[in-house]
Amino acid sequence: MQRLIVTCAFVLAAGLGGCGSSPASRFYTLDPVAAAGEVRDVSVVVAQAAIPPAVDRPQIVVRAGENRIAFDEFQRWAAPLKDAIPRVVALNLARLLGSPRVAAGPDAIPSPDFRVLLDVQRFESAPGDTATVEVVWTVRGRSGATRTGRTLAREAVSGADYDALAAAHSRALAAVSRDIAAAIRELPAR
Repeated sequence: MQRLIVTCAFVLAAGLGGCGSSPASRFYTLDPVAAAGEVRDVSVVVAQAAIPPAVDRPQIVVRAGENRIAFDEFQRWAAPLKDAIPRVVALNLARLLGSPRVAAGPDAIPSPDFRVLLDVQRFESAPGDTATVEVVWTVRGRSGATRTGRTLAREAVSGADYDALAAAHSRALAAVSRDIAAAIRELPAR
């Protein structure tokens, strides 16, 4: 009888232990949102992105107050920002330039007409408020011509959830992409 009571207590304790499970992680992506632009027959490589160390992590880093940030363990980027940002900028540039020959990665296209370097200075997230992206970018043409610029894009977040925050960051990166596309249009391709 005592053995039965101990066994029942063990089974009950094990069953109750599973009731307090932690929330599931959610994963978010950055997506291209730029509109189609004038067709330009060029090849472009978005070679790299330097990312601030504070946000170079899987967790979404949010502004928690003046001079304070927080890491959300259950709201995560689906890919490292150092890979996701060049990918989405390349996809935006493909749309803006009307060229299928745009890719991310240092060796994605051999001898491209243009090489784009990104130095992300700020990538700030304030859920329910704004997504801020500040990027210093450089476009180097095969001709030797170079153009450097800085884009500061602030996008309102349309809701309090992280889906809205990721969408606002995607719109901010589209603004960065538009500035880069304008520089590419002004530089000689070859």
